[in-house]
Amino acid sequence: MDATSPVGALLLCRAEPETVRPVAQLLRDRMLLAPAGDGWSVLVPEGRPWRGGDDGGTTAPDETVEPVDRVLGGWATALAVGSTWPVLALWWDADRAGYTLAAGFRRPVGYVWLADGTPAGEDEAMRTFAERLGLDPVLDVQDLEALTRPDPEADGRARLRGLLAVLTRTGLELPPGLDPGEPSHRLAAGADVWPHAERITWTGWRDAVLAELDVVESSRVGPWMRGPRARALAGAQLAAGLPLALWGASRRSGGWVVAGVLLMAHGALGLAYDRIRDDGPDGASPGNGA
Repeated sequence: MDATSPVGALLLCRAEPETVRPVAQLLRDRMLLAPAGDGWSVLVPEGRPWRGGDDGGTTAPDETVEPVDRVLGGWATALAVGSTWPVLALWWDADRAGYTLAAGFRRPVGYVWLADGTPAGEDEAMRTFAERLGLDPVLDVQDLEALTRPDPEADGRARLRGLLAVLTRTGLELPPGLDPGEPSHRLAAGADVWPHAERITWTGWRDAVLAELDVVESSRVGPWMRGPRARALAGAQLAAGLPLALWGASRRSGGWVVAGVLLMAHGALGLAYDRIRDDGPDGASPGNGA
């Protein structure tokens, strides 16, 4: 493979951009994030830290780089672990094309085609792919299984297009210019015309953690992390923890003492968290004029 090989990749997340953003920052790599239809987002790497193709100066000459499929598989797994939404990594180089689907802590599933479109994966992977994405077990699976059969007129790029065509039934709609088989620099070149596109950059652990907390607080568990409900819960934990620990100590029961201490610790942390988040990132309350 030479330096002009058409190496490229896309990360498709089945979640809205505001949900994907804080998790994508943890990859610590330059990426473009954009909506990709109903309930989908796409991440396009701007750097190319993989073997083959020009990396835009992001990789030192003596730095060890890996094949694109291994890099994308690692990224997809990192994004999906601890999330409630799956991540689909599409990748291609001069010799092969394929995908990796990661969902939670389950083992990732993937499929590979040679550059000329020859299937080089296991048929069971397509059925697992359909199941994890909630696709139609009859119609969609039939179309996916067709991608695993020989077709002299379909190369690796056409196979990926066929895969994306099935996913359009779930609401996926890629921004213009994101065509499988194109080099990475061309994929990112049209970002200016994508609606609501943004660049994801690493701004440090503090900002990444705060962004992730914002996402959690806006979810269904948010009222129990911050606000009146959170303070009431923390107060109840403190009120119950102290007498429980004293009761356990009077009976020399280490288990009850530990339970009481844990309740008090949770209550204290809950109140502290609510106070810190109300004070804002600089430790000054928004309404105190600081």
